[in-house]
Amino acid sequence: MTRVFNKIYGSELLKNPVYLSVLILVMLCIGYLLAIKGLIIGVGFLVLPFVLAYVFAIFITPRVGLIGLFLFNFFVLGLTRYIKGVPLGLGVDAHFILLYLALFFKSFFQKVPWKNAKNELVFLAFIWFGYAFFQLFNPEAVSRIAWFYSMRGVALYMLFTIPIIFIIFNKHKDLEVFLKIWAVLALLASLKGIMQKFIGPDPWEQAWLDAGSDNTHIIFGKLRIFSFMSDAGQFGGAQAHSGVIFAILAWHEKKSRKWKFFYAIVSLISFYGMMISGTRGAIAVPIMGFATYIVLQRNTKVIIAGILMGLAVFAFFKFTTIGNGNYTIRRMRTAFDLNDASLQVRLENQRKLKDYMAARPFGGGLGSAGNWGKRFSPDTFLAQTPTDSWYVMIWAEQGIVGLSLHLLILFYIVIKSANIIVFKLKSPLLKAQLGALLSGMTGIMAASYGNGVFGQMPTGIIIYSSMGFLFLAKKYEKELKQKDKIISNSKNR
Repeated sequence: MTRVFNKIYGSELLKNPVYLSVLILVMLCIGYLLAIKGLIIGVGFLVLPFVLAYVFAIFITPRVGLIGLFLFNFFVLGLTRYIKGVPLGLGVDAHFILLYLALFFKSFFQKVPWKNAKNELVFLAFIWFGYAFFQLFNPEAVSRIAWFYSMRGVALYMLFTIPIIFIIFNKHKDLEVFLKIWAVLALLASLKGIMQKFIGPDPWEQAWLDAGSDNTHIIFGKLRIFSFMSDAGQFGGAQAHSGVIFAILAWHEKKSRKWKFFYAIVSLISFYGMMISGTRGAIAVPIMGFATYIVLQRNTKVIIAGILMGLAVFAFFKFTTIGNGNYTIRRMRTAFDLNDASLQVRLENQRKLKDYMAARPFGGGLGSAGNWGKRFSPDTFLAQTPTDSWYVMIWAEQGIVGLSLHLLILFYIVIKSANIIVFKLKSPLLKAQLGALLSGMTGIMAASYGNGVFGQMPTGIIIYSSMGFLFLAKKYEKELKQKDKIISNSKNR
């Protein structure tokens, strides 16, 4: 006697008490979570399938995760105004963990070029992270939790980003993908900022302002634009950075008029975003950035023209009152005023810090100053003394030893990269692209004296990625030569 087994599908499964009980239990759990946690849990359940699909895509193709990181990096801090109670910032860490896990498991089935990460730049990142790790045992440190939060942007993301660039994003086409993604994101950031200026903040942004951010973002009744970034200072610095990069790329773009026009538009709108942010220190980005670009050209006429243009800009802001009827120009002009009240307050704070730091060569510990200090050790001297600068923060938290090491590493990267661009590269395309990245980096380094933009999102990961691309210059040159050789041979056949 033959017994036929019929497979049961869909709603037929509910006739089985076991399946029905499981379904009811799941629904009760979901209902309970919705009642306790609110709408955020419901949204989480809706998003979960997409998250799982994204994680699966990362393990299949790790490059997807790195591109996703670039996108997430731009929007994450802005999203915290809309999504409460979820530590979205840790999503950056999750991306890195997933990327390295994906590479680890991928190595069981195919060769992963780990050896690509064996170079001096990764070594420098390890040294810097090692010093940051040492800060965990700094006897001056008050909070170890603050160390965890602070060291990520200061050192950990640098250590994670650079090797990933060398391992999975090391082709010239990857650099071009990076630049195009960045251009689109910079344009979106500026457009969001323009919406805030002419339409006003949305309800969630207004709630953020009302919660205390209006103290720094509404000056003399004027809104300092912050777009979907953490604050106006970061928005201004990031848009100035984008303006420099895409101005240089637009100038040198020869193959595509479409991209030349697009980069030019992105640059102009990014500079407009810088202006409406009301971030005076951001003006240092184009000044130092274009100065670096001019020096890299090694052309006497270009250098002279650049110096004259720079002097003209300086004279306009320093010695004239032209445009003072415009609030944006008037505020930018204060960046050139040595008697500005804000500057004097910053200098006074630095004098206080100088006395305090005299007996603390290794600083007060990572996370002891700035926002993390206010959150985890609010009653300490460093938490109550504003640093107002990336370098002053490094000095306060890691001492003169840490600041010296940090500057030594940065200037080594700049000098080594400049030497490669000027003396080693032959390709005009590479000279333009990598020269733009280096110019943007030096601009951010200059602006970081007045603002803490260097390690903040999205600028930090962009800068660390730029370092990796700069140190891949020789590989790109070989790659382009090989490509040109193949094209030449195909034409001769």
